[in-house]
Amino acid sequence: MQVRNPIPTVSKWIATVLLFSTLIYCSKDDDNDAGVGHPLPDSFAKGADVSWLTEMESSGLKFYDKNGTQTECMALLKSLGMNTIRLRVWVNPDPAWNNAADVVAKAVRAKNLGMRVMIDFHYSDSWADPGKQTKPAAWAMSMSIVDLKTHLATHTTDVLTQLKTAGVTPEWVQVGNETNDGMLWPDGRASTQMANYAQLVNAGHTAVKAVFPSAKVIVHVSNGWDNALFRWNIGGLVSNGAQFDVIGMSLYPSATNWQTFNTQCLANMNDMVSRYKKEVMIVEVGMPWDNATECNAFIADLIKKTASVPDNKGLGVLYWEPQAHANWKGYTLGAFDNSGKPTAALDAFK
Repeated sequence: MQVRNPIPTVSKWIATVLLFSTLIYCSKDDDNDAGVGHPLPDSFAKGADVSWLTEMESSGLKFYDKNGTQTECMALLKSLGMNTIRLRVWVNPDPAWNNAADVVAKAVRAKNLGMRVMIDFHYSDSWADPGKQTKPAAWAMSMSIVDLKTHLATHTTDVLTQLKTAGVTPEWVQVGNETNDGMLWPDGRASTQMANYAQLVNAGHTAVKAVFPSAKVIVHVSNGWDNALFRWNIGGLVSNGAQFDVIGMSLYPSATNWQTFNTQCLANMNDMVSRYKKEVMIVEVGMPWDNATECNAFIADLIKKTASVPDNKGLGVLYWEPQAHANWKGYTLGAFDNSGKPTAALDAFK
């Protein structure tokens, strides 16, 4: 038995056109809304850590847009869609790159471009990361946790006060860098002194809020895909009364495993927000510069996933030293080619 379609032929044609138009619109909308059903919020941070910049400039390295026109690096990154600059701080480095004066100079440049600023305290004279959290030389003598907290707070206050005097108001301040096992070893090593680690975070938090009450304090742990690490570290801080606002993550996948890393990172971000009621942020990413196509896909997907965290609690994604080129210090995870031009990887930030 043949059943007649109750929709007249003209009505079917109109319905088909409307459906086709809707599909086109949705497809276009997906291209502009990070694939999460709505546009990225204005507050979403897209940016880069460019702490090497002044040292690179001093060495004569230059930066160019895709047409080969020499361009100031931060302005170039802004033109590529970035709105945030992250800067690391060392206590008494030798040479003086990344000391307070160098950080303030770079922060003023970012502020003058209308860019947002994140300050990243390492609480060391050089690199602090999962494999080393070395006390500054001036703090290295035997001292109590109370003394270390005082030094940390004084240093934090001093740098932030200099920024305030220069007219810079950072939106975010990290108290420690990739503190997977705490900071200021051995006293603040999380695996042996979790309570001390929490006290040091609190000393930093109090110092930050005293100078910039509205700045969000970040605790930064690497391997954003590793939920067990984050439950142990952040859970340990929370259970020991640590005060902070944001959980920062690093993510450095390869061109072959980024899909897995991103999926695991999103699950971790959602768990951190649900479990600890904190905001989350990807404060460092990178991938080999000669895999620009895969790096672009990685960043675009990670931005989408971070923006999908409920209640806009996924705050942003920042690339680590994308401007590194010409084999600068042997670093190969930047996003500029060896002629000093940004690769297609950074198009993901537009």
